[in-house]
Amino acid sequence: MSDPHVVARLRAAGCVWAEDEAVLLEGAATSTDELARLVARRVAGEPLETVLGWAEFLGRRLAVVPGVFVPRRRTELLARTTAERARAVPAGPRRPVVVELCCGVAPVAASLEGAGAEVHGCDVSDTALGCARSNAPSAALHLGDLYDALPADLLGRVDVLAANAPYVPTDRVAAMPPEARDHEPLVALDGGVDGVDLHRRIAADAPRWLAPGGVLLVETSPAQAALTTGAMAAAGLVTGVETDDEVGGCVAIGVRPGGVSR
Repeated sequence: MSDPHVVARLRAAGCVWAEDEAVLLEGAATSTDELARLVARRVAGEPLETVLGWAEFLGRRLAVVPGVFVPRRRTELLARTTAERARAVPAGPRRPVVVELCCGVAPVAASLEGAGAEVHGCDVSDTALGCARSNAPSAALHLGDLYDALPADLLGRVDVLAANAPYVPTDRVAAMPPEARDHEPLVALDGGVDGVDLHRRIAADAPRWLAPGGVLLVETSPAQAALTTGAMAAAGLVTGVETDDEVGGCVAIGVRPGGVSR
């Protein structure tokens, strides 16, 4: 049973699931003093996941540290769709190639461990990539801005290009929960005036990197899906949208026309 004093402190700080959080914090602490430090960090508003050092995602624990974007459950749809599209790539002399742009701690790449694909991830945060190296040890990880980070030999041969780029409109960042607004990097949250600035950049260059028949998958919101697919269509991709109400996920889909040459 959890210490009632810990539960009371968490509840007073506004933690809705105070009892459950108390159990996790007590399980993570190796001493009374460490528990006090962990509780103090959580009461101060730090995300539970970075206090614990892990976030649950598709049944596994992903390493996270202060200062990184914490994977959300809605991104499970992006990861599942990426895996499905990778499995659907026709057999050929090479493995399916998957790239996770704006990978952060690499939840999508981590979900592909053991799947037999050639997986790459890139991000502008070296701190996030440090976590990604633990979460997706088989992936090739690259530091840099979007496609600039990728090796040139991937041009024209990416089968699945997945991205959870920031899509919160600039004027709505201030209204986000303090856990995100105050503890996650702004560059991982702010998507520009209408939230899809990076989606446009990603879509515009995607055809150069996708193999014939390759697919671009971008997490978005139902309210912004038309803007995201519009950017894909402007780049010549055939578009669609997939949603999952259970996890709150929404993924814009853009396919490069043409037969698959493998």
